[in-house]
Amino acid sequence: MGDLTGIPRPVLSDLLPGLLDDAETPFARLAIVLAAVHAVPAGEIRTVRTADLNLARGTLELRRGLLRHTLYLEELTHQLTADWLTYRHQRWPTSVNPHLLVSQKTALDPDHPAVHRVTMQLILPKGLTLDRLRQDRILDEAFATGDPLKLMRLFGISEGTAMRYVGTAYPERTAKLPR
Repeated sequence: MGDLTGIPRPVLSDLLPGLLDDAETPFARLAIVLAAVHAVPAGEIRTVRTADLNLARGTLELRRGLLRHTLYLEELTHQLTADWLTYRHQRWPTSVNPHLLVSQKTALDPDHPAVHRVTMQLILPKGLTLDRLRQDRILDEAFATGDPLKLMRLFGISEGTAMRYVGTAYPERTAKLPR
C-alpha cells in the first residue's frame, strides 16, 4: 500500500529480484507476472475468466464494469499462461470453473467461485502483496515516461490515477505555482 497521503511508494529493490524464480507453482508465476508486469489489480487477477484469454492472438481482456482493457501478452506472460493452462488441465481435467486461476478448493466446486484472496496472498513473501507489485510497476513506468496518457493506455487506469503516479514521479511538474 502507499502511505497515508495516498502517494504510491516503490517496492524495496531487494524484494523483487528472484521473485519469479522463487515462485513454486505455475499459478504463482502467472499471478506475479500479471501484477508485476501488466499491473493488473489482485481482484481482477482472481476473477479473470478463461473465456477472456486468447492465446492464439496473445491477448487477455480484462472486464472493468462496462469497460474493457486488453492486455497484449509478451513472450514471458504468454509462456507462463500456457504453462498454467497445461498444469490446470493435467491437475483438474474435469474442472469447468470459468475463472482462469483456480485452486484445489475452487477447481471442482460446483458453485464456480473465484480463488480466495488469502490464496493469492500465500504466493508471495511476507510483507509483499500483488497490489504493491502493481503500484511498483505503474510507478516505474511513470518514472520512465512521465506521460499520464501512456499510463492510461498501458494499464487501463483513470486520468486521476495516472496523474497521481506522474505527480509522485515528477512532483515538480504538478507543484502549485505561487501567485
